Amino acid sequence: MGTAVVLAVLVAAVGGIIYKMVKDKKSGKNSCGGDCGHCGGGCH
Repeated sequence: MGTAVVLAVLVAAVGGIIYKMVKDKKSGKNSCGGDCGHCGGGCH
């Protein structure tokens, strides 16, 4: 039972992270915060 709860929490966390990444990508945001100079210029 405990294993199922831990698994459910992990699945929810990973799902939330993926959802946020997809949402940010669709809205035009990126991991650099719009400043590609600070991450080596490989954002766009």
